[in-house]
Amino acid sequence: MSVFSNIATKGKLTLGLVFPIEAYKGAVAKMEQQEYLAKRAEELGFKALWFRDVPFNDPSFGDAGQLYDPWIYMTHIMNHTKEIALATGSIILPLRHPVHTAKSINSLQLLSNERLVLGIASGDRPIEYPAFNQELSQKSELFRDSFFYIKALQKDFPRYSSTFYGSTNGRIDVLPKYHKKTPMLVTGHSGQSLDWIAEHADGWLYYPRDFNTLQLVMNRWKEALAKTEQDWKPFMQSLYVDITENSKTKPSAIHLGFKSGIDYLNTHLKLLESSGVNHVMLNLKYGSRTAEEMLEEIGTHVIPNFS
Repeated sequence: MSVFSNIATKGKLTLGLVFPIEAYKGAVAKMEQQEYLAKRAEELGFKALWFRDVPFNDPSFGDAGQLYDPWIYMTHIMNHTKEIALATGSIILPLRHPVHTAKSINSLQLLSNERLVLGIASGDRPIEYPAFNQELSQKSELFRDSFFYIKALQKDFPRYSSTFYGSTNGRIDVLPKYHKKTPMLVTGHSGQSLDWIAEHADGWLYYPRDFNTLQLVMNRWKEALAKTEQDWKPFMQSLYVDITENSKTKPSAIHLGFKSGIDYLNTHLKLLESSGVNHVMLNLKYGSRTAEEMLEEIGTHVIPNFS
């Protein structure tokens, strides 16, 4: 079974964790015990570890992510784990040169025994674009151009003419070669139509929504897949959770998620599974307990219900 099918199966829901695996206040995490917590997550049965790409700390945004370069940090965590998927959530295509991105993809796939799943995005912090000498107004075109350039670079001695990033003439090649397909999942809309995402991506990463809105989103996703004559492709989403010691605590809203006891988390995830969600990326940033405590509780009382 491939690492992608291990986290994305029709009719089933799996769980992953977003780095930092840490409860913290403010924008900057301490990044303590991350290697241990990644290993423990794998032991408990989580299927993926998600690495964000945050080039700059924008104080107005309030979250600097896991601080490190995602490719370097994935390699570091790769060496502390065995089989769990290493997933980007998400690489900002317009702000990285496609050649470097393609070389990083191939390198990590070969070094990790094919554990990479690639979430991709156009970025959610407009202030970063001028620092890369890119036009925010062109981010949709930049995203598509980078996407197709990366695809072209998987071939031997590719010929591709990019509008924004240069061109290859068939006389140079990117090494190392990785000829198998790396799953590429579009985050949000990234400036693209849902039909484009359904046709070209290997799945869709979205955000937490109330169940009525989720049903509308899922219907649109299924319609886009049918319109573009695609087979089933997975739907994944993020979710911030704060798990209390009292298992019976009723849910209350937090940013992009909820605070509750473990009983409601089980109920909520079962509803997501019945709605067609295939993978949930749990984020423990707003936890009122330590990440280790919440990790153990989720691993003991939730993971077995979704194995």
